[in-house]
Amino acid sequence: MLDNLIFFPERAMPPTPSGVEDRTIRTVDGVRLHAWYATPPGAVATLLWSHGNGGNIGIRDDILIALAARNLAVLAYDYRGYGRSEGTPSEAGVHRDAEAAYDHLRAAGVPAERIVCFGESLGGAVSIRLATERSCAGVAVVAGFLAIRDVARIHYGMLATVVGGRFDVSERIGRLGVPILVAHGDRDEIVPYALGERLFAAAREPKRFVRIRGAMHNDVLGYPELLDAIADFARDAVAASGPP
Repeated sequence: MLDNLIFFPERAMPPTPSGVEDRTIRTVDGVRLHAWYATPPGAVATLLWSHGNGGNIGIRDDILIALAARNLAVLAYDYRGYGRSEGTPSEAGVHRDAEAAYDHLRAAGVPAERIVCFGESLGGAVSIRLATERSCAGVAVVAGFLAIRDVARIHYGMLATVVGGRFDVSERIGRLGVPILVAHGDRDEIVPYALGERLFAAAREPKRFVRIRGAMHNDVLGYPELLDAIADFARDAVAASGPP
């Protein structure tokens, strides 16, 4: 029942965008996931994109294309229960999904030193956790938080205690051993800007913070300056990680 308060998947999907590959990923517990993979020639880095708790990768197809146009390869996958992926979402399952997507990239020949874990909203917590379990060049988090109970507390008050310690990266963030970018819209009505500042403060150096003025929670990725910042960060993180 609690999962129904956290995950809001959508099954309906648009057609696969032109120039984007459909990929099938198998998790360790046998769930089949669907992903989109954009690989522009000469891409300098590969973003492993973990989305938020609502919708699916289909609602961000224009963003995937825009990131690929900035010379980034992008693997955008759907958690179990979202889009064309099998199963039902849960916290443990979502983390298995992220690990499976990462392992898919590595099996396809993408070096760890070229992978940047990229997450929005809940996907930011997924990406931070993944980066403490797998090697990567860096982590980029948009509209993120340290613990989902902090978000729930703002919207539900004392009822926030029911989420307990779910999607809590407050301990892991201090162990992150790669550069991190934290970006947040200063009009975010779902995950308030102050929570992004708190996440950034808890992170170790090297780190960058990007404030997107006027952006709300669901439109922040539509700001070209944010996509430029993500691309710049990914290039720098891969360059700093050295040759594969």
